[in-house]
This record gives sequence, C-alpha cells and structure tokens, in this order.
Amino acid sequence: MMRRRLYLQAALALGAWPLGLRAQGVEDVVVAQFGGRSGALPAPERVRKVFAAGPPAGVLVAALAPDKLLGWPLTLGAEARAFLGPQLRALPHTGRLSGRGSTVPLESLLQLAPDLVLDAGTADATYVSGMRRVSEQTGLPTLLIQGRIADHAAQLRQVGRLLGVAERGEQLARQADAALALAARVRASVPPPQRPRVYYGRGADGLETGRAGSINLELLEFCAGRNVAAEMGEGSLTRVSLEQLLLWNPEVIVTQDADFARRVLADPLWRSIAAVRTGRVHCAPALPFGWLDGPPGVNRLIGVRWLLERLHPGHPALHALEPLPEAVRHFYQGFYGADLSPQAVRRLLDGI
Repeated sequence: MMRRRLYLQAALALGAWPLGLRAQGVEDVVVAQFGGRSGALPAPERVRKVFAAGPPAGVLVAALAPDKLLGWPLTLGAEARAFLGPQLRALPHTGRLSGRGSTVPLESLLQLAPDLVLDAGTADATYVSGMRRVSEQTGLPTLLIQGRIADHAAQLRQVGRLLGVAERGEQLARQADAALALAARVRASVPPPQRPRVYYGRGADGLETGRAGSINLELLEFCAGRNVAAEMGEGSLTRVSLEQLLLWNPEVIVTQDADFARRVLADPLWRSIAAVRTGRVHCAPALPFGWLDGPPGVNRLIGVRWLLERLHPGHPALHALEPLPEAVRHFYQGFYGADLSPQAVRRLLDGI
C-alpha cells in the first residue's frame, strides 16, 4: 500500500490523472494517464494501434492484443522470432521511447499514428514525467502501467479491458494467478533463514548483478531465494568483483547467458564457490525473451516455475503440476501464439 500511495502522489504532483482513483473491481496498476489532445484515453473499441514505449510494454501488448501492436521496441533476431507465432514474428522493430537511450524521434511516432502509447515497468516520477512530455508534445494519449512481478495478473486484466480484449486478458491473468499463487505457497513454507543464497550473474563475465529492490532480480526473492547482492543495499544493477562473489559464496548461481554458465563450471577461479562445487549453476532460457529478466515483463511468468524447481527441487508444491515441458508449451501458445514442437521445447530447457 505504501508503494502504491507513493506512485499516486508522484503522478498527481506531475499533473497526471491516476486512473486508479476511478477503477472498479480489480487491483489498479495504472499509475498515470495523459489524454493528449482529446483529454482522455480512447474508448477500448477505438484502440486499434498501440505503440509500446519499452520492452515490458511490448511483451504485454503482444500477449494481449498482437493485432494492435505496431512493432517491437526491442531488437529481435531471427533466433528469437522463431519462438513467436507468425503474427508477432512479422512485426517490425519500431524502437523505444522509455528508459535510457530512446531511439524514436517524436516525428516518427506521429507518423505511426498510434491510438495509444503504453509504457510498463518501474513507474517512478521520472517515467511519469517522460510520458507526460510525450503526450504534451505529440497530442497522443499515453498510459503508464506498474510492472512488478506481483502486478502481472492485474496488468493483464486491466490493460486487457482498456484495449478491448477483456476476455483474453482474463484468460492470461488466470495463468498469471496460478504462477503467483505457486510462488506464494513456496515462500510461505520456507522460512527466510532456510532459503538458498542465490547469485544472479548477468553479462558475458557474469559480474553484473542487482542490489536489493532491483526489478531485474526480483524473481529471486519472489521465488523464496535470498539475493546475496542485497547486502550492498537498495539500488538497481551494479558491477561486482570476483573477490566479492567469493566472499558471498552463493549456494546457487543463475544466469541467462549460456556462455557464462559454461565458463563458470570450467573456470578454476570459480571452483571454490559452493554453487559451482555442487553443480547448482543454472542457465534460464532467454528466447524469445528472458525467463528471469530481459525484459522484466510478463515473459517472466514461465520463469517462476523454472526458478522454483531449481531453488527448491522436490518441494511438495511442485509435485502435482503438469510437467515443465508441457507448461512451457502452453505458455508459449497462450502468450506468444507459438506452437512449439517437443524438440523446440527441449532446446529451450537444455539451457547450456
């Protein structure tokens, strides 16, 4: 509640109208909206073209309304596109507005003529200000959605209604509910002192990670792990030294970089770390999007199941579930419109 209140206060201070003050019947994840020239968001039936301002928003709109997404805000190579359905596979790269390194001039945005500009993620005052500026300078309606892992079911429901695809939003939200409830059961049954100490290694050398509170690493705590880098205090991504990692001595290492995962297992400099000695170095799939991060969007919902199995193998909450390959196939069909063969699912799960 405190976090939500701070977001609403920031939005009001910047002149935004938090839609949550009017929302009924569902947890509100809309931080702010700006109506552009019309003064209000378009009615759901009038939203035909959506510009996703950043990668999390791109994945969200792709899952809910692939026919309305103008293009991908992130670059997707042929290997990633192979794990998308035909409609999403064919979308162009439109570039991003949000975050560092915006690649879309406002003139280009106007030429695309979207009915709505949507952003999702860590919705702080800087993001609110950026979306307000886009709306004022272009006259386009803009919408900012909160995007932590716990928000994903509400995201799918509320944005589904706003885009005129409420039934699909509810269908996908039920899958999100199941993933979030599974993680909650595991957290409730594993006291914090008994949770494994985990290091998330990013990049080719694995020496980038995230501090406490980083959205890029939030799955670790969410899935009843302990982020060893939380000792560095609150913050976002940061570089660490191998010496620091040796001192932390994590019990589990997770990554999305297959080259790094292979190198760790063979490098004598890493051999004294507990996770390496016991073989608990795990590489999460990253196609078409990361299962743990990259981007920190609804793509991570399948990563919840994957990470729970690696942090808590044999946990009773995991026993009655459908096999992971089947869960992967259903997720990719539901969220990406992709019909994966058993061989494609195996390639994903093999990791390294």
